[in-house]
Amino acid sequence: MALEVVILAAGMGKRMHSVLPKVLHPVAGEPLLFHVIKTACALNAETVHVVTGHGGEMVQKRCQDLDPALYGKLSFHTQKEQLGTAHAVSCAMDGVKDGNTVLVLYGDTPLPDPALLEPLTHVPQEGMNLLTVKMRHPFGYGRIVRDAQGQVSHIVEEKDATESEKQISEVNSGILAASGATLKHYLPRIGNHNAQGEYYLTDLTGIMVADGRTVQTTVTEDEERLAGVNNKVQLADVERTCQKLRARKLMEEGVTLADPARIDIRGSVIHGKDCCIDINVILEGKVVLGDNVTIGAGCVIRNCEIGDNSVISPYTVMEDSVLKVHNTIGPFARLRPGNLLEDEVHVGNFVEVKKSHVGKGTKAGHLSYLGDSEIGKDVNIGAGTITCNYDGANKHRTVVGDDVFVGSDTQLVAPVTVEAGATIGAGTTVTRTVPAGSLVITRARPRIIENYARPVKAKKE
Repeated sequence: MALEVVILAAGMGKRMHSVLPKVLHPVAGEPLLFHVIKTACALNAETVHVVTGHGGEMVQKRCQDLDPALYGKLSFHTQKEQLGTAHAVSCAMDGVKDGNTVLVLYGDTPLPDPALLEPLTHVPQEGMNLLTVKMRHPFGYGRIVRDAQGQVSHIVEEKDATESEKQISEVNSGILAASGATLKHYLPRIGNHNAQGEYYLTDLTGIMVADGRTVQTTVTEDEERLAGVNNKVQLADVERTCQKLRARKLMEEGVTLADPARIDIRGSVIHGKDCCIDINVILEGKVVLGDNVTIGAGCVIRNCEIGDNSVISPYTVMEDSVLKVHNTIGPFARLRPGNLLEDEVHVGNFVEVKKSHVGKGTKAGHLSYLGDSEIGKDVNIGAGTITCNYDGANKHRTVVGDDVFVGSDTQLVAPVTVEAGATIGAGTTVTRTVPAGSLVITRARPRIIENYARPVKAKKE
């Protein structure tokens, strides 16, 4: 049977104290809901039904930011009134095929592992498979009650449990799988005879058992992966769990982390061998590291490719840039989007580079800005050099040839070209083409005034 997934994402999330729908609050840099959608697609779901309610339009619009291959699998359904989990699943049933397996997931429970969920999707004929959790402290959760033969009898909530039932450590995760036909048959039989007047999906178990249907369980002890989010404290807890799992995966793959508790991965990391990452580093989007890459403390790297044997020194911020091999960046450098740095480039402290192609062996040691530039190989950029690329309306390019020496405190007023082998004296403002092999200096002749009386403030009376 093909698989369809229903994700319940209609809740308001009052305890989040936010205008943002609960499922759009971020974990690891993306909405809770996106994690669940990716899990569903990793299971090769034919269709992913997202049941929205509060902020439904906002949720649907945000989902457009997903990869088109994922977004194309989504089908949205509206739960106009929040009448419970069983009612929410019912809202998606019109789009579900009877012969398919249906897996029910939750938009505020972002961390279930596809490897854990896959066995759950093998459901018994006209039966159901529940995911249950063995918990150390099960207080507050619905307990799985079994008969003398060990078969599931029913689920009892904490408030209704006897003292012996409260000792049961196996609890209901809420995640289940059954055929479309089974759900369509049994969901209308769930009543709302409870204090909240809602239709609860947990009641499905007792009804099916009473009908002689098979209710199997897939049991896990991995509490952390099944933690849900109802408030900002739980959101922070899930964030830490997610980061711990991602850090562990990197280390298992051979990456050295100075402290796995102090790294944030908000995207994907592809890496070579012998990479080392210091504390408080944030990796966002798609980050690709070659072999023997070192990243210093406090760096923020977003959508970058960093080549072999490169060193990113502490507190560097980089985004949307490609660095080839043996680059050294920072400390306190900033690479804005659109850069290509060839081999052995050095971008030093308090240097900013934007939309520039920097040639092999070029060095900009400190306190410079290079924007909208084409810079050749083996160029020296002196301290305090800036490309004046913006005229107030448009951006213009600066072209610097190979083996150019740019002295300190130089202004290159774009559009301008400095040809190969030229030398620019310190303190020069360049406004026209500098010929190859020439020297340009634009210093004013110094004027010295002897016995100069410096102004002083008038004394207050």
